[in-house]
Amino acid sequence: MTARDDVLQLKARMGESIIGQERMIERLLLGLLADGHLLVEGLPGLAKTRAIKSLAKHLDARLSRIQFTPDLLPADITGSEIYYSEGGKGEFRFQQGPLFANLVLADEVNRSPAKVQAALLEAMEERQVTVGGATHPLPPLFLVMATQNPIEQEGTYPLPEAQMDRFLMHLSVGYPEAGAEAQIVRLARSEEAHESHAASGQGQSRLAQESIFAARAEIHALQVSEAVEQYIVALVQATREPAAIDADLAQWIQVGVSPRGSIGLDKVARAYAWLQGRDYVVPEDVQSVVHEVFRHRLILSYEAHAARITADAVIDRLVQKVAVA
Repeated sequence: MTARDDVLQLKARMGESIIGQERMIERLLLGLLADGHLLVEGLPGLAKTRAIKSLAKHLDARLSRIQFTPDLLPADITGSEIYYSEGGKGEFRFQQGPLFANLVLADEVNRSPAKVQAALLEAMEERQVTVGGATHPLPPLFLVMATQNPIEQEGTYPLPEAQMDRFLMHLSVGYPEAGAEAQIVRLARSEEAHESHAASGQGQSRLAQESIFAARAEIHALQVSEAVEQYIVALVQATREPAAIDADLAQWIQVGVSPRGSIGLDKVARAYAWLQGRDYVVPEDVQSVVHEVFRHRLILSYEAHAARITADAVIDRLVQKVAVA
């Protein structure tokens, strides 16, 4: 089997236990393939935690779940030096924290103070943790999926806009359709009766991490034409100089997308094209993922918020106004 066959099989296995959230499954895999991190926003009970648990079940990877709370300390996630005494001699040894896993679920990340959020985001960016002057590298396969609840603001610490730029994609998860809801009820009923163990991955082989690294190598080799590169740059530039293309965009956008957005859009578009079975990127690939890459990087103006203009609406207008090269 090819690396793409392995990833598609992984996607199908995850879909067996996660009903009505196909887009979230696909975006989670895109983040894994593009070697980036995800911020997932949605109401409780929409299978956010279940998604990354399902990924860990079918992938040969260690999962760590961190429940972010107001009393959490940076050392609680990064680890700390512990004093050991043996044979009359004592020494400090580094005890790894939950960040030292392949898949990290940062649940309700906006409930922790700024110092803990900064420690997490630094580890995401640098792929290492420094404690007591010593640097400890994180695993080669390392993905953080942070979640936050969009309706609860009391007692939370919103992520600063500049730090949100560290996330490759921002996923917005909505309710499943009515037909999928019925399937979810049936799935929950069968799980209660212990009838779904055989179908949920028990006895099945887990996908090796080498398959993900092989897929990343193929994605890196994908061809991106100069026209597609110019289209990506044009989309980014339109967020920085919106008045040049549309008066409404100039009124709505306060701060545009950073260079991380250009890099991220290129990486995710290549991963998306590879997942579709192509060895080249087309403008439609860019348009398919631009919302997740730009959503958290745009800072909207007061006028946009007053008019209830969302980031998705702004991106829709961008795609409409920016011509394909």
